[in-house]
Amino acid sequence: MRSKYGEKVHKMAINAGFTCPNRDGSKGTGGCTFCNNSSFSPNARKPPSVHDQVISGKHVIRKRTGAKKYIAYFQAYTNTYADIKELKRTYDEALAVEDVIGLSIGTRPDCVPDPVLALLADYQQQGYEIWIELGLQSAFDDTLERVNRGHNFAEYVDAAQRARGFRLQVCTHLIIGLPGESMQKSFASFNRVLEVGTQGLKLHPLHVVKGTQLANQWRRGEYTAILFDDYIDVATKMIQHTPSEIIFHRLTATAQPDLLLAPDWCSKKWRVLNAIHDRLLTQHSRQADYIDNSKLQRKLYGTGMSGR
Repeated sequence: MRSKYGEKVHKMAINAGFTCPNRDGSKGTGGCTFCNNSSFSPNARKPPSVHDQVISGKHVIRKRTGAKKYIAYFQAYTNTYADIKELKRTYDEALAVEDVIGLSIGTRPDCVPDPVLALLADYQQQGYEIWIELGLQSAFDDTLERVNRGHNFAEYVDAAQRARGFRLQVCTHLIIGLPGESMQKSFASFNRVLEVGTQGLKLHPLHVVKGTQLANQWRRGEYTAILFDDYIDVATKMIQHTPSEIIFHRLTATAQPDLLLAPDWCSKKWRVLNAIHDRLLTQHSRQADYIDNSKLQRKLYGTGMSGR
């Protein structure tokens, strides 16, 4: 971002008040077993208007980091799950604020019909920085069913390929430590995502927060939280096997301290980031060290889409 725009660019989290198809009854109720949006979105409880959130976010970010350009990150729940006219009005409200240079739209693979992709592609053609963030979490359907995602891997493949057809940048979310998944299975999900093709990755350690089905499973001893060393091992391995063209948007995730139950190390973001950094240094390695670039490029981008 600094190279492209000549200065620091900062993302700000926005809650537009949308819901999800596995919360409103169209696909299910209760949402994902791990989901409590209040744990990661500062505006999740009673969101003000999008305009007011952007203005407030600008003030806080500029004071804290000095950044003067911003990407509005529609984070909470499913931010393409509405009528196309409502979506355009909502996105326009964010882009109308001075110094907002783009959008990052968090959504689900089963909620990105072509009209939504066309709308985002139109913003991109106008010169805005546009990312669509697909919450896959796992490439295994049995895991997705276990955590009540309400979609399958095939729907992710379809959404990613159609987004590529609109020349949109896709960032794929993967959660490490899901119930019933070993570190090897998490790494297999990562490989499947690379084979489909993506321009960005977000890695999240699964954390247990209050007010979720996962919290109840954890209290009953039915789920054991991921260990710190296991997360560092698999995150480092993923980095080493990721082509240099792919951007890591996130390497860990935190939760609000009053909501986090386990693992407690999730609250220490810099401990996690520093440990990954130190592991790479110790192994004298970096991103893309352990891949066949020429072979993987064909898998990543196919035809009609060049690397970024």
